[in-house]
Amino acid sequence: MTLRADAVRNREAIVEAARAVFAEQGLEAPLDEIAKRAGTGNATLYRRFPTRGDLVAAVFAERMAEHLDAVEAGLADDDPWRGFASYIETVAAMQARDRGIADLVTMDVSSAPEIEELRSRAYDGLVQLVARAHDAGVLRADFTDQDVVLLLMANAGLVERAHGIPAEASARLIHLLLDGFRAQAATDGPAAPNTREVVAAMRHNGERRLGCGRTKA
Repeated sequence: MTLRADAVRNREAIVEAARAVFAEQGLEAPLDEIAKRAGTGNATLYRRFPTRGDLVAAVFAERMAEHLDAVEAGLADDDPWRGFASYIETVAAMQARDRGIADLVTMDVSSAPEIEELRSRAYDGLVQLVARAHDAGVLRADFTDQDVVLLLMANAGLVERAHGIPAEASARLIHLLLDGFRAQAATDGPAAPNTREVVAAMRHNGERRLGCGRTKA
C-alpha cells in the first residue's frame, strides 16, 4: 500500500514538474531537469513514462481539450468573422502562455493517441470555421486551413524568441495577421502550401521533438 501511494506521488510530481519545464522551455526540454525538479531519479521517470510522448500525453491532454473548446466556442458564435478570429486569438494566447502548447499545436502527435484525437477534432472544427467565414465573404478567398497551421508555427517561433514579452508580441502579430486575412484586405500573392506539404512539416516537428510519425508512410 505504501509503495502504491509513493508511486502515485512520484507520478504526480513528475507531471507537475514536466508541465512547468515544458511551459518554460518547450517540448524538447531535458528530461533530466524534469526528474530533478520532481525530486525523483531518471529511472523513476522512465519507469512511469517510457517515452517523451507518454509524458507529453499526461501533461497536455487537458490543455488540448481547451484547444477543442476554443474551436467549439468559435463555431457557437453567430458572427462568422468573430468566431474565426476568436479561435485564432485564443489558441495564439495559449501558445504565448505555454511553450509546450506552442510546440504541440504545430506537430504530429501520433504517439499520443488521446491528444491526437483531440487535435483531430479541433482541426475538423477549424475547417468548418474557415468554410463558414468564406461563405459569409469575410475571409480572403485564398485562405486555407493550412494557413492556420503556418500562423501557429510562426507564433510558436515568436513565442520562443520574444524573451520577456511573448504575450504582447504574440497579440500584436495576431492582430496584424487577422487584419490581413479579411476579404477586403486581400491582394494576389503566393499560394498556400498544400495539405501534404504542411502535414510533412508537422510530422518532421513531431519526429524531432517526440519521435512521432516515423512509422507513417
